[in-house]
Amino acid sequence: MRTMTTYIIRRLLLIIPTVFAIMSISFILIQFAPGGPIEKFIAQLSHIEGTAQEQGDVLGSSETTQGARKISLKYQGAQGLDPRFIKALEKQFGFDKSAHERFRLMMWNFLHFDFGMSYFRDVPVIDLIKEKLPVSISLGLWVMLISYSISIPLGIAKAMRDGTSFDTWTSTMIIIGYAVPSFLLAILLIVLFAGGSFLDYFPFRGLTSENWQEMGLWEKFTDYLRHITLPIISLATGSFAITTLLTKNAFLDEIRKQYVITARAKGLSERRIFYRHIFRNAMLVIIAGFPGAFIGAFFTGSLLIETIFSLDGLGRLSFEAIMNRDYPVVFANLYIFSLVGLTINLINDLIYHWVDPRINFERHA
Repeated sequence: MRTMTTYIIRRLLLIIPTVFAIMSISFILIQFAPGGPIEKFIAQLSHIEGTAQEQGDVLGSSETTQGARKISLKYQGAQGLDPRFIKALEKQFGFDKSAHERFRLMMWNFLHFDFGMSYFRDVPVIDLIKEKLPVSISLGLWVMLISYSISIPLGIAKAMRDGTSFDTWTSTMIIIGYAVPSFLLAILLIVLFAGGSFLDYFPFRGLTSENWQEMGLWEKFTDYLRHITLPIISLATGSFAITTLLTKNAFLDEIRKQYVITARAKGLSERRIFYRHIFRNAMLVIIAGFPGAFIGAFFTGSLLIETIFSLDGLGRLSFEAIMNRDYPVVFANLYIFSLVGLTINLINDLIYHWVDPRINFERHA
């Protein structure tokens, strides 16, 4: 117990330099990336000016034309930008400081989970993350639950019936499901079941209905399930193949090992051999895939699905922040993803020990 406690403390302490290295490398790469928030803002300002001037020419609106002229005081077209305006932008976005000062200030604030303000949404980044988190949690938890609750028992059944017709047709089905892209399946489900051309059983926008707050408890639950059903099916279908085949191969490898043959020769029952020996050893391989599946389901695997079903989650937030050069949102997401990923890896090691107590951490302590 003392050895494991020491190991946990060491792993927790290692999270600090690991996160620091991830953030440092990412920050350095960003410095060499073309474009930036200031350039993005200037491009938007130029577009606004052009649009305002076009509207003034077409409508003859003195108010619109005056708005365009106000912008022109800052953005001077072919003559370039007013240096004072550039300085004001740099100060607004924090680029009046050197790169190492900005990085030091960012990391100090991140230690206190102070992620600052979004450049282009003018709201605290932590509020943005809190707003999008329920969508990602819903998608991630349901995909993990459905995928593993079906794939692991199915993989075990396939290993026990290796080479039979059951093994053949289930393999065919899950490979077909894996081959179909999730976004294509999502579109098909919308056409079939969400009022496209056939049935209209499920809504295809948002996580809940607009009048969700006015519903009773049971109505809220059913409304939520109706909204989440099609996105979950789209995401989970493709994940069955990898986990199922991984489970099958892991159990087949253990079933064919010498210790299983020896246990049978000693007269142990198949049930005892399976649960006391095969299951414990084979599940170690499955558990090794938990962290990647967890991170993928929560943060990176749902961008297209969120877009198709108009679900505003962390995947979509991260993508839009990268495209808009909204650095506070980008780095906040990276910081949180890194912390969650490293913590999940530690939990993964503890699950290893729980599944197989023979694994100890003495050599790591």
